[in-house]
Amino acid sequence: MKNLRTAIFWLLAASLIAAHVIVGWHSLVVMRLWEDEAFNLTVPLNLLAGLGYTSDGALSGSTLTPFDPRISTGVSVLLPVAGVLTTGIDPVIGARLIPLAYWVLLLAGLAVLGRRIGGRWAALVALAVPLAFNSALTISPIQGPADLLGEIPAAALIVWALVVLPRRAWLAGLLIGLAVQAKLIALLVLPAFAVALWILSPGRGMDRLRATLKRCWLPLSLVALPTFLVEVAAFVSLGTSGYVDHLRALVGFLRSGGQNYEPTTITQKIGTLLDAWFLPWWLTLLIALTASAFIVGGFMIARRRAAPEAGAGIPPVVQYSALAAVVGLAAYVGWWATASHLPLWVRHPSPGVYAFLPILAAVAVWGVRMLWQTQIRPARIAAVAGSALLVLGLGAGGVQHASSTFTPGRETLETQRIIVEPIRVWVAKNDISWLAAQPWGSTAPVIVLSGAHLGLFDAEAMANVARVTVEPCTTEALVDTGIYRVCAAPE
Repeated sequence: MKNLRTAIFWLLAASLIAAHVIVGWHSLVVMRLWEDEAFNLTVPLNLLAGLGYTSDGALSGSTLTPFDPRISTGVSVLLPVAGVLTTGIDPVIGARLIPLAYWVLLLAGLAVLGRRIGGRWAALVALAVPLAFNSALTISPIQGPADLLGEIPAAALIVWALVVLPRRAWLAGLLIGLAVQAKLIALLVLPAFAVALWILSPGRGMDRLRATLKRCWLPLSLVALPTFLVEVAAFVSLGTSGYVDHLRALVGFLRSGGQNYEPTTITQKIGTLLDAWFLPWWLTLLIALTASAFIVGGFMIARRRAAPEAGAGIPPVVQYSALAAVVGLAAYVGWWATASHLPLWVRHPSPGVYAFLPILAAVAVWGVRMLWQTQIRPARIAAVAGSALLVLGLGAGGVQHASSTFTPGRETLETQRIIVEPIRVWVAKNDISWLAAQPWGSTAPVIVLSGAHLGLFDAEAMANVARVTVEPCTTEALVDTGIYRVCAAPE
């Protein structure tokens, strides 16, 4: 029986790894470059061109904008991208290698933490959760793990912070700080980080609180260090008045989310999150409820087995991981669900989903083990049935995700390059510096792929700049690819 379980485990593990490889490769070389990726790519391209840490400012007036607040993907992603691009590699592929490397780090961290929590089966289930999540469901998507965005890198750094926290709290703090500089919204992880520090501190009551406060000053200082260094660089680059303007723009962006959409409700947000899986929403809900029952049941059984003075009998790794994951996930989903000004984009809470839901799935597997060890027949039956639901449900989601990569989309990176080639040749021949996207959307990556700077048609700075559009030109047509057109600026 043991050999059979081992064979089944490795068969499932090999299938899961193959699915991840398929999804990662598809994201790296097949998926089209979309507008947010293109906008982020302008920063490392400008850095290599000697223009500093500067975006094209397409959403900030369409002028070169150092430390652009509208670029919420930060230096933890974009500086390594610039380093890769110095090799002369294709800019899109080179840029995407960094988020893909973070994806591998995320999976490695989940495997390590999952194994500590509940053994190899917990690690396997934890690795299946990110694959079942459909982050490309809504507009403003994460198309795949190689997208040049900061959400997955932030999640990877958060997970590794939890991995190293018991022995190296200072390093955990630094990793959280780097996560914030991968995606600003990683700030929401701080309550989870504080809870984990408290759980791992010795003593009880006020003694534990004092120990936590004594232990946390260095990690929290290192959380702030990367952001402090970036802001010092911004101050030196922008000067006093420019830095004040930068801070005002940053605060305005954080308060508004940078979007202007109709208000949304909590019910809409939760419904969107339930739909954002490669599973029917009702099956997603059933799996979530089953996993929650296992977690609660596991904690209750472990507490009842232990003497009151034995620290409740729950392994420390389970305690701090589970409570940090609950607090972290609640912070992300709660913030997004209650922020009515934020649209129905699962990308917003995705760092919490990628980092914390797999951890909770691993804790659920630990809960299954607790049920199995009770020797109570109904509990064992529930453990077997629930385990099958978790494994088969998440496995089906992963298979659906991997198989979806074989369905051709309306545009791939290859077809995008073919279509853009006439525009790229025209830009190079005429030494064109700027083009304006009209409107913001699929025309933005066309401009970045053409080699020109990216502006937005309604910006004052773009008044006399040619437009890239999908509509027929109302002015002189300078280039016509059949899909995208370069039109002379209106008089």
